[in-house]
Amino acid sequence: MERWTSDTVLAGQRSDWHKAITTHLHPIEQWSKPLQSIATKLTNQQPLDIDDGILLLEHHDLHEIGQMAHAVREARFGNMAFFNANVHVNQTNICVLACRFCAFRRGPKAKDAYALSVQDYVDDLGTYADYVDEVHSVGGLHPDWTIEHYEAMFSQTRAAYPHISIKALTAVEVKHLAQQSSISTKTVLRRLKDSGLTSLPGGGAEILDDDVRAIICNGKESSDEYLQIHEEAHDVGLPSNCTMLFGTIESNLQRIQHMISLRELQSKTGGFQCFVPYPFLPDSSRLPEAQLSTGSEILRTIAVSRLMLDNIPHIKAYRMNIGDHVAELALQFGADDIDGTVQKESIMHLAGSTAPLDHDRNKLARLIQDAGCTPILRNTTYTSFETFKMIAVPTRKSLPMAR
Repeated sequence: MERWTSDTVLAGQRSDWHKAITTHLHPIEQWSKPLQSIATKLTNQQPLDIDDGILLLEHHDLHEIGQMAHAVREARFGNMAFFNANVHVNQTNICVLACRFCAFRRGPKAKDAYALSVQDYVDDLGTYADYVDEVHSVGGLHPDWTIEHYEAMFSQTRAAYPHISIKALTAVEVKHLAQQSSISTKTVLRRLKDSGLTSLPGGGAEILDDDVRAIICNGKESSDEYLQIHEEAHDVGLPSNCTMLFGTIESNLQRIQHMISLRELQSKTGGFQCFVPYPFLPDSSRLPEAQLSTGSEILRTIAVSRLMLDNIPHIKAYRMNIGDHVAELALQFGADDIDGTVQKESIMHLAGSTAPLDHDRNKLARLIQDAGCTPILRNTTYTSFETFKMIAVPTRKSLPMAR
């Protein structure tokens, strides 16, 4: 197997990808008139502006948008597509907030409320420890837990399973721990890193517009607080993903402004490694006015993300949310990553996801191969890679047909 490494900023991209874009997008005349100026900006390494983003979201030809995004993705990564071996362990569903789009949250007295003790968390992870190298943990804002609970959880996890990286906590969880512990959010991040935290998953961005947030997630961190906490994470040496929940009540303009806010922070810190756009899943939520994203809209949003976010290396087709079939298509619409084996997941499935949880590495590699890409197994921080060699599946023998 071919193995290689990268730094956290390049994150596996070709070092000459800026030059390669010219090859992939030229001749400019191959694109329709409305998209020629966008192709020119991309080849000249000019960030796209709000008007460009709106044009891309409203352009009549989805195939052309996808073709352009795929060309940019190939300039960065060739035909490689990335995945990892991970498991989601959500430490509690008890939350002091009640966001209208969330089907996961429970009050402390709910019959199905739970809160894993540190030992329960370590034991639960132990079920999967031989098969994964990452644990992804986010959860509710528990009314009693302080930073000490998470320091113990992460340090004991690191001691028990030193090969497993810990990707955990959204910005609002960091803010909540700071308030519970009467310390700054930056101190929370430093102490959790010292306890074993590897990176932040980036969830909770929703839409970075406070008018939207006041309706769909009132009481969560503000747009500025989300960006501030991720800036602090990058400053203390914790890389992160960033996300966008689309299809609630936001406009196209707000989606593009959201992407530009992330891009501007990335220009300062270089700490975002992957952007994860995912559609709202309406089951069991309290947001009847929400839009429902079609498959075409999901693919378009992923493609536009690749074109707008020129300084964020990876775009993820989050199959736990969009399902395997759309994720496979998304690898031809600008996405280059499909997350991982997962094994266990609660938040998206309570919201209505039907994505399978029993994927092993071979199944994910097959999905990537079926999309016309080369499967690459990666680590959490996109610094270690290997070309995945699929295990041959024996051919089934069948009885001869009767004549």
